[in-house]
Amino acid sequence: MFFKKQKTVVTDQLPQLDKTRIPNHVAVIMDGNGRWAKRQNLPRVAGHQRGMEVVKDITKAASDLGVKVLTLYAFSTENWKRPEMEVGFLMKLPGKFFDTFVPELIEKNVRVNVMGYIDQLPVDTQRAVNDAIAQTANNTGMVLNFALNYGGRAEIVTGVQQIAAQVAAGELQPEEINDAMIDAALMTAPLGEFADPDVLIRTSGEMRLSNFLLWQLAYAEFVFIDEHWPEVTPAVFEKALAMYQARDRRFGGIAENQSDKK
Repeated sequence: MFFKKQKTVVTDQLPQLDKTRIPNHVAVIMDGNGRWAKRQNLPRVAGHQRGMEVVKDITKAASDLGVKVLTLYAFSTENWKRPEMEVGFLMKLPGKFFDTFVPELIEKNVRVNVMGYIDQLPVDTQRAVNDAIAQTANNTGMVLNFALNYGGRAEIVTGVQQIAAQVAAGELQPEEINDAMIDAALMTAPLGEFADPDVLIRTSGEMRLSNFLLWQLAYAEFVFIDEHWPEVTPAVFEKALAMYQARDRRFGGIAENQSDKK
């Protein structure tokens, strides 16, 4: 095994989660695998290996809580810049992950969805992804949505190109383009009413979007936590959701109890 036993999180020190107000769509930037490994005096790939196990734990926890969509930023279009050995290891992870986890996903009624430029991935990676999608296609519970070889700017460019082609073909007038049309051209469109995350969680103390869901996160709440992704437990995940629940979401308006205040 690559990793050492994690320290226990003291759950009575965490904010209380209201399980009647679980967000429909939770998006996560899983950051800090490499830093966690370095802290443990392990190679970077050990952090990714441990991170894969955490994905399993958090997927089951989110499903049990009633989350409708869990979107995980697994590999960005910029991650190809990493060392060749690390990229090669990351490309093999989907096969290892799904080989061991698909039976549990089926048992949990979780459906796999993958968004990103999948056709640019190695053939074996594509096969692992497509097999998992097919094997869980009939599940009706939570959607486990991986962003794999995904970039927010590239997604928007691709969507705009599709709409521009309709305009060029005379099928659409520029003044007819609206938010709903752009929504439909993005990779999250298959998620329907849950396409936009309610909350974005980023681990490892970093406070940036890193080219993730730039359109869809317009009104999401951002929760940044210090734990590296390999340190995230279901209790830490619940703490992050409790932080989200403490926010006052107004979507550009004002809360009813604040309407009479200056």
